[in-house]
Amino acid sequence: MTGPALVAHMRAALPRMLAGLETLIHSESPSADLDAVAASADVVSEVGAALLGVWPERIVVEGRTHLRWRLGDGPSRVLLLGHHDTVWPIGSLERHPFSVDDGVLRGPGCFDMKAGLVMAFHAIATLHDPSGVTLLITGDEELGSPTSRSLVETEASRCMATLVLEASADEGALKTARKGVSLYEVRVRGRAAHAGLEPERGVNAAVELAHQVLAVSALSDPALGTSVTPTVLAAGTTTNTVPEAGRFTVDVRVADAAEQCRVDRTMRTLRPVVPGAWLEVVGGTNRPPLEPAASAGLLARAVAVADRIGVPEPVGTAVGGASDGNFSAGVGTPTLDGLGAVGGGAHADNEHVIVAELPARSALLAALTGDLLTGPPLGVDVPVRFVRGEHT
Repeated sequence: MTGPALVAHMRAALPRMLAGLETLIHSESPSADLDAVAASADVVSEVGAALLGVWPERIVVEGRTHLRWRLGDGPSRVLLLGHHDTVWPIGSLERHPFSVDDGVLRGPGCFDMKAGLVMAFHAIATLHDPSGVTLLITGDEELGSPTSRSLVETEASRCMATLVLEASADEGALKTARKGVSLYEVRVRGRAAHAGLEPERGVNAAVELAHQVLAVSALSDPALGTSVTPTVLAAGTTTNTVPEAGRFTVDVRVADAAEQCRVDRTMRTLRPVVPGAWLEVVGGTNRPPLEPAASAGLLARAVAVADRIGVPEPVGTAVGGASDGNFSAGVGTPTLDGLGAVGGGAHADNEHVIVAELPARSALLAALTGDLLTGPPLGVDVPVRFVRGEHT
């Protein structure tokens, strides 16, 4: 199914899309609740199997439930990547019930990213032969993917391309670059003493932390898009005691791997300033950056495909947040992110999906997946054959 027929098919399927999305949203799935995530996996499996005609493999790692569809008998070539866990705690539906009003769909997790899952099911279902498609839906992305990272990296390394079902950027833009993330904790130990009677006998962990916070903050380089931000800080026990211990956490965002290495190297060279203090740095890289080079070829294919089927030509943008697409790009697999729903308000009270955008967006996902399965390899230019009603 190609061209206008594909878009028309997705428009006709819109009521079923909305029904599937309502079912997924009503299965609340906060990442930290293992039972809720397991129950959500049951629901996602049922909705997906109804469209794909096959049940997924259920992969449970340290109690966290992930789902994988490997379609057809041949090798995997295209990975569709998403997650079914959300940031919303159980009971959020009471405050933010599922609704569709004036073309806007609302409900916890609708935009990030249960709509993307429904789109993937419908997109794959339109393929004449889905052999070579792997659909991986993880259950701990919102926690940083502690149990699914290796699964994502393994599946991505088997494929020639990864299409990430995360929601779009502003105005429907695809996410062609994401910053890498590193997370650290700086721990300090000093020596306690009475703050009034003999403060000189103490080694003040709070003062040491102050030195280190300033040193860490200085690692930021806004010109290169690098932010190094001390976040949570704690020291001491009582108001009349020289603090014996303290710690602070650090959030690092970088645009490229070289900056991630520079910050990591420097963090590990931190040394105490206050005589007698002890210092330890723990943590490190959480997600590598998704750099523009990883998505450039796929964005060009998406533009060509959009022109062929008569949907709006997508544009790409860089965003600061990370996703599992960072892991896919990190193992060298071309990766295009933000192919999910158009809307906004991820993680916020105004989370929403623009209903009218779902058919065209799903058609683009289907056509791009099919093009990657049957078209020329990535790196080969694909001519644009049809643009806004005029041949080129």
